Amino acid sequence: MKKKFDVIVIGGGPAGMMAAITAAMNGAQVALFEKNKRLGKKLLMTGGGRCNVTNNRPVDDLITHIPGNGRFLYSTFSQFDNQDVMTFFSERGVALKEEDHGRIFPVSDKSATIVNTLKDELENLQVALHFKEPIEKIITDGTTVQGVRTSEGDYSAKSVIVTTGGITYPSTGSQGDGYRFAKSLGHHVTPLYPTESPIFLTNAFVAERTLQGLALQDVKLSVINERGKTITSHEMDLLFTHFGVSGPAALRCSSFVNQLLRTQESVTLKLDCFPEKTAAYLMEEISKRSAASTKQLKNALAGFLPERLLLFLLEKGGIGELAYSQASKEQLEKFVSYCKDWSLNANKTFGLEKSFVIGGGVELKGVSPKELASKKIPGLYFAGEVLDINGYTGGYNITTAFCTGYVAGTHAAYHAFS
Repeated sequence: MKKKFDVIVIGGGPAGMMAAITAAMNGAQVALFEKNKRLGKKLLMTGGGRCNVTNNRPVDDLITHIPGNGRFLYSTFSQFDNQDVMTFFSERGVALKEEDHGRIFPVSDKSATIVNTLKDELENLQVALHFKEPIEKIITDGTTVQGVRTSEGDYSAKSVIVTTGGITYPSTGSQGDGYRFAKSLGHHVTPLYPTESPIFLTNAFVAERTLQGLALQDVKLSVINERGKTITSHEMDLLFTHFGVSGPAALRCSSFVNQLLRTQESVTLKLDCFPEKTAAYLMEEISKRSAASTKQLKNALAGFLPERLLLFLLEKGGIGELAYSQASKEQLEKFVSYCKDWSLNANKTFGLEKSFVIGGGVELKGVSPKELASKKIPGLYFAGEVLDINGYTGGYNITTAFCTGYVAGTHAAYHAFS
């Protein structure tokens, strides 16, 4: 063995850095292995380069915003939660600020502020940092963890924490190593799929680019299964693109779309442009605006919807060139149904390599929720995106990474001394 450590951490993202820091704070001799030449490469990209550190919602709200197995995190959050994440950075001189929807950012608006704070803490705690030295395998004697093997040789440790991330943005080094390690040690990895990903639509208007670039605010997008049941709904902004839809509402629906696409060729989305208004209210509003007017509906209803969408839906309802007096009640009701309940057909999302977040990962049945320790081999721990946990964008995934890193680091140190 080249060198002995108490705890070895594989992967220098948010979960790995926090795990190494926490293990060292508990008195362990720690080594952190990162295959890149610097730490936090993907973390530097988050929040548009500003680093959405966490979210300031209550824990139950956090769990709701982590639709991929969020309930598994109750034990983690009882040990270290979003408030603790904020305290951790504040105590190290990082000024934080809150923006819309509870999102917390550094006042500097720079991801580097967060990465450098973590790096300084690792150095202060004398964590051995190994760059550009990829782990080839985790060494065991068949019953317990013994250490790791790299091209440079073997390193011994009583505890090894896998924090290698997923396979999104492979250029950052996230290439699925952690799944390989987990499988080699008897863990099951659930199917991987993109989440928080723009959605492709097959509707004719997309190919015709009719609505490309149109942004809608506070609309409701829903995912409908083959039995006509609503699986999820999100009331947020939406953007029409050259391939389909993007923006917060689409990103939040995407994981549910991908899960349905495993067993069906296309998925129905429903768009409600007026989630706060009933169809009857809209009929009345159209009547008030148009009844006394001799103008065509498209002119009488100016401002009712963004112009391009208004023209498109009036055309779809067959009343694009008509005045109010010329349109039948059925035609107006059809137009309103498009405003409230417009069906879109989705057939795929962006692939894993271009998605913000990954669904699937190391199956949670094989991991202790309290310690994040392997139930299969003592001394093995998991934290961060490698686990089968995924949240919406808005600071939820990074919160999961920091908090699971803290818990895994704590218990890995305890195990090393047991």
